Amino acid sequence: MNEHCKNLPAVSLHWDMLPAIPDTTGFAGSFAGTSHGALLVAGGSNFPGGGTPWNGGKKVWYDHIYVLEKPDGAWKLAGKLPRALGYGVSVVDKEGLICIGGSNAEGHYSEVFRLRWVNGAIETDTLPSLPATLANSSGALVKQRIYVAGGLRTPVADSTVADFYMLDLQAPAGGWKALPPCPGPARMLAVAGATDDEFFLFSGAALQQGKRTYLRDAWLYHPQRGWQRRADLPQAVVAAPSPAWLEDSMLTIIGGDAGKDAAAAATLREQHPGFSTDIWSYDINHDRWMLKGKVPVRINADAPTNPNGSYWAPVTTTLACWNNMVILPGGEVRPGVRTPHVWAGSKR
Repeated sequence: MNEHCKNLPAVSLHWDMLPAIPDTTGFAGSFAGTSHGALLVAGGSNFPGGGTPWNGGKKVWYDHIYVLEKPDGAWKLAGKLPRALGYGVSVVDKEGLICIGGSNAEGHYSEVFRLRWVNGAIETDTLPSLPATLANSSGALVKQRIYVAGGLRTPVADSTVADFYMLDLQAPAGGWKALPPCPGPARMLAVAGATDDEFFLFSGAALQQGKRTYLRDAWLYHPQRGWQRRADLPQAVVAAPSPAWLEDSMLTIIGGDAGKDAAAAATLREQHPGFSTDIWSYDINHDRWMLKGKVPVRINADAPTNPNGSYWAPVTTTLACWNNMVILPGGEVRPGVRTPHVWAGSKR
């Protein structure tokens, strides 16, 4: 569980914007989390200048590490990742932001490293690498154990994998352990969740022979009891900000791609309506889902030509918790379109 989120209410959040990430296009797939009181956002990708795949835009990955030390402060370019990288798993421990796997234009990676904000500077240390290269996976911290599930092993993979690994941060020299995979379909872009002793895996997309299937199943993993099926989600939440946040026996998921416009995305292009704004809470004790509100998007009249002048619900971003706020830093707001906006949900 992310301790920074522990005291947040499961619902009734008031949404504001923090200072935008200092890039006019913004990034999707960034690593994000906290270290010693600062918010970190690192790496990710975009199509520079607002380009998109259908108008010849080329996807570019980045190695920038941005730091925000206080909510009303300014972002600083504080360092660089070991390489341009995105679409890995972000986990926060007591020291900093742990970056796991990921991809760039050259391929997928297995390396794991931690970013720490110490005395006004970024320090990086390494942890054991994953047993396989992985991107578009999901993961979370349960006590002092990191769990990572699913994803793609290579950029050209036409099928998702069911890999499930655990690293004990109290004994990292032992490396990652392969655990029994989730009994459901192999998946990518799922939402992870964690309680004090359980790991959850929600939704995601299965890829088989290049064909994507949107999933609504939910699973719980306990170290002693293994995997258990839980109540299906009312709709898919593919690529929703992950991990879900926990409070009062509720795991809450914000937005995501429900798949309703997936088949038409190539023809909708700039007219794509954006992704789901629904906020779903899972009641762990009663194994049920409840619709708990919506992200209050604000879309300007010129949104098709200027999406960053509007506030959309993002996907392919990390959910971070900082200063008693739920943070959604950047992400993808329509297919191919990034945003630099940083959502902040807090109790009033």
